[in-house]
Amino acid sequence: MAPGSVISKRRVLERIAPLMTLVLVAAACSSASSSSPQASAPAASVAQPSAAASAAASPAGSTNLILATTTSLQDSGLLDVLVPAFEQASGYTVKTVAVGTGQALTMGQQGNADVLFVHAPTQEQAFMDAGWGVDRRLVAHNYFWIVGPAADPAGISSLTSGVDGFKKIAAAKTTFVSRGDNSGTNTKELALWKSAGITTPITASWYVSTGQGMGPTLQIASQKGGYTLTDTATFLANKANLSLAALLKGDTSLINIYSVIAVNPAKWPKVNAAGAKALEDYVTGTAGQKIIGIFGSDKFGLALFNPDAGKDYSSLK
Repeated sequence: MAPGSVISKRRVLERIAPLMTLVLVAAACSSASSSSPQASAPAASVAQPSAAASAAASPAGSTNLILATTTSLQDSGLLDVLVPAFEQASGYTVKTVAVGTGQALTMGQQGNADVLFVHAPTQEQAFMDAGWGVDRRLVAHNYFWIVGPAADPAGISSLTSGVDGFKKIAAAKTTFVSRGDNSGTNTKELALWKSAGITTPITASWYVSTGQGMGPTLQIASQKGGYTLTDTATFLANKANLSLAALLKGDTSLINIYSVIAVNPAKWPKVNAAGAKALEDYVTGTAGQKIIGIFGSDKFGLALFNPDAGKDYSSLK
């Protein structure tokens, strides 16, 4: 190699040395910056509930709203009318998650929903007492019915007491299909078995637990020729596709009460408290109550829900 060539390369290296130093410093800073989230990972894992809430519930000021609700409101078709009307009136976009009431309350407790529309008063009160919810409002009610095959093998159609109906079903050992999903309907069913003196959980061969919502449970009861407990709205909305008859529906103690609850922003600051209040105001306001009060009357000749906004819970029968 020629001496001039070596000198030339040496000069080049001397000139670029400062630039190489700057590149190395920049790379080190970039590496330190990118590693900082890893350094804070343990703290993030300790605060996992808050992280879940920020990922699931809608941020304050957002026009997105997460509604956790019972499957009976979805399966009856009410939400298909009520939610779009609210969205049009308010400008909010609602993501509806239809599950059993127990699961909906758990979503609220975990900060994974902004507002709840549910129907299990005892569970709701416990939710409120624990401080997970605020501003619980009465919205509407209907009733639970015991439905089953038209032949009525247990002979319950002449009865007026749900407890007596359950006693006869158990005595006859005829198929009973339960939701088994910790929903408001399932909670009411278990209370009826307890009042009937039947020990739960029931492990008898005549008792079938689906772990599903009201619509699928009605379908399974229809297929098996069994009895089940259902809310009136979901049953009537699906009756045309079922081989089931309403056999016991005169017991006013089988009232089914729906409430709306905002998730407590003091527990979960990321929830959309303004959006939750807007939905509460709508479903308990004039427009929402009108929709609820006439829903089903055009198709079934009777309304599927009784609007109750402004009433006291103790006044319902």
